[in-house]
Amino acid sequence: MEMQQFYYDNKIVKKFIYATILFGVVGMLVGLTLAIFYLFPNLTDGISWLSYGRLRPLHTNAVIFAFVGNAFFAGMYYSMQRLLKARMFSDFLSNLHFWGWQLIIVAAAISLPLGYSTSKEYAELEWPIDIAITIIWVVMGINMIGTMIKRRERHLYVAIWFYLATFVTVAVLHIFNSLEIPVSWFSMKSYSVYAGVQDALVQWWYGHNAVAFFLTTPFLGLMYYFVPKAANRPVYSYRLSIVHFWSLIFIYIWAGPHHLLYSALPTWAQNLGVVFSIMLIAPSWGGMINGLLTLRGAWDKVRVEPVLKFFVVAITGYGMATFEGPMLSLKNVNAIAHFTDWIIAHVHVGALAWNGFMAFGMIYWLVPRMSKGPLFSTKLANFHFWIGTLGIILYTLPMYVAGFLQASMWKQFNPDGTLTYGNFLETVTQIMPMYWMRAIGGTLYLIGMLVLVYNITQTIRANETIEDELAEAPELQKISSGRVKGEKFHPWLERKPIQLTILATIAILIGGVIQIVPTIMVKSNIPTIASVKPYTPLELEGRDLYIREGCVGCHSQMVRPFRSEVERYGPQSKAGEFVYDHPFLWGSKRTGPDLLRVGGKYNDNWHFNHMWSPQSTSSGSIMPGYKWLFDNKALDISDIEGKMKVMQTLGVPYTDAEVANAKNAIKIQSQKIEDNLHSDPDFVKSYENSKKKAEAKGETFVPMHQREIVALIAYIQRLGTDIKVKDKK
Repeated sequence: MEMQQFYYDNKIVKKFIYATILFGVVGMLVGLTLAIFYLFPNLTDGISWLSYGRLRPLHTNAVIFAFVGNAFFAGMYYSMQRLLKARMFSDFLSNLHFWGWQLIIVAAAISLPLGYSTSKEYAELEWPIDIAITIIWVVMGINMIGTMIKRRERHLYVAIWFYLATFVTVAVLHIFNSLEIPVSWFSMKSYSVYAGVQDALVQWWYGHNAVAFFLTTPFLGLMYYFVPKAANRPVYSYRLSIVHFWSLIFIYIWAGPHHLLYSALPTWAQNLGVVFSIMLIAPSWGGMINGLLTLRGAWDKVRVEPVLKFFVVAITGYGMATFEGPMLSLKNVNAIAHFTDWIIAHVHVGALAWNGFMAFGMIYWLVPRMSKGPLFSTKLANFHFWIGTLGIILYTLPMYVAGFLQASMWKQFNPDGTLTYGNFLETVTQIMPMYWMRAIGGTLYLIGMLVLVYNITQTIRANETIEDELAEAPELQKISSGRVKGEKFHPWLERKPIQLTILATIAILIGGVIQIVPTIMVKSNIPTIASVKPYTPLELEGRDLYIREGCVGCHSQMVRPFRSEVERYGPQSKAGEFVYDHPFLWGSKRTGPDLLRVGGKYNDNWHFNHMWSPQSTSSGSIMPGYKWLFDNKALDISDIEGKMKVMQTLGVPYTDAEVANAKNAIKIQSQKIEDNLHSDPDFVKSYENSKKKAEAKGETFVPMHQREIVALIAYIQRLGTDIKVKDKK
């Protein structure tokens, strides 16, 4: 049989590894900065693009899509070529994938701090970037499938099944969750086509499965390739890998609603999410067991090989996170954990241990092999392992304690039936020591990352330049497209990439269709409330500012049906309250109190002072000030008619007359708020002084009613007022 010579493309792997390391440092540095903001909230006082609300989505996107994404691509390009015994289908597509993805990351790094955000968790990027993501993702898919078609290895190894499922599912999730209408072709602002409850369900169908199919399935593929390679042992069980793959991708897609338990989501959808979440533990632990038992007979190597140490802790972290996830989906546990720092701990066990350590182990294994020389320092790699492990412990354990403490304090009552800790800030001050510990843990983890940077840099400098690798394999001989005699179904499927892709697509679509279609199509799921009206033009602008500043990252707008929450925040949330909310803003973390019923609770002056200096109205608050909202410049209302027209398209009942009169309506409502502000003598005094300062500088003075802060106050004062029960006279 004639052998064919070809070259594996190592240069594209090298590029993705370098990007992984670079964005790993950036993402973790931003994360540490955010942890420090909890301790020193006004550290970047007055600098809008360095505020907590704008940097938080930058951190999550940098870690998920830049660090973890590039690590997956590096491992996929390396392993796929060797598993298929073929160079990637197209060098041009490989490089387009690389540079396109990095440009998307740069666009995210610029747009998010500038406040261009959809507010949808893990999907904050605005519509032009969403389109770019879709194009580059399709480019990657064409390259993957093209390589499979020209392969020289008949059967597709289990790692490739997971890569395929990742490609298909992320494409479906991203496209359906990102359906949005831009305000104009020249605007970076868009509105989700879904509203309220439907938007929440689609978002967490996406959000949960972004974790599943961007942070889990691709890394399981990497586990199935790199762990056996590093241990020099075959994968423990081929049969278990089959069960693991198909059960995982089928079950995972159903579990999204467990993020919305006790919310306004229809109960049947919540319960469906719980059932499948509990079932999820079986395939998840099947994968963990398959990974760890692959090391049978190689545990002696774990003591001396830092790569294997990283892999063992990564797989263990995966097992812990995938046990905890189903446990958190139990309603009685979720009632305690949701909105608390327990969830932050849970997420970071997965991110720091599973994704981080898996990526580190892979990099330490790959770079010496591609550069044809030893790792610069095994001692430094071991040091990285231990300081990273200590960092994970010091990060997560205090967050678990903080979560338990928050939940217990929020729910405690005095004998007379009043809340023991009626002031939300009392719960914040009690967990500050845990926030200090988190910052220390994050610092140690970042130090480990910097050690890796030095170790890998020195390894590359000492060894040969990374070049393409010569390989040879016989051409794949064609056999019957049908099953040959004695061939079972799955081995046949493993040599049929198109059929495998189609079956995987069907498996992941079933759950999504059954959950989402009825919620969107059947009106009885979302009963309307006659008193709920659309936002006024000024309130709509204020809501956009609320989204721009990332307020949803710290404040929820979802009162659950618990005595403690109803007592603290007011009547529980109802599905019909959110029918005009494009997008929904229910939130997933309460660093501050819930805001659904805050309208009218405080006067306009209180909100004005609170946004300028939260500590002036709420002693001990860890909320930063938003001084740029008060700047001597006018609120941009040039797009208000376009925004309202988009809302009309989405079914919000604005009349054409209301759209045409929008700017005048803004002027009238904002002037009322300014008049209210003048009731405070301190405001009047500072306002007059600001006029004199503007005049001294030769600036045009912008009246307060034209500034951004007034629009934000209008939106906050509207929250919950549509269904408040008025006292009978």
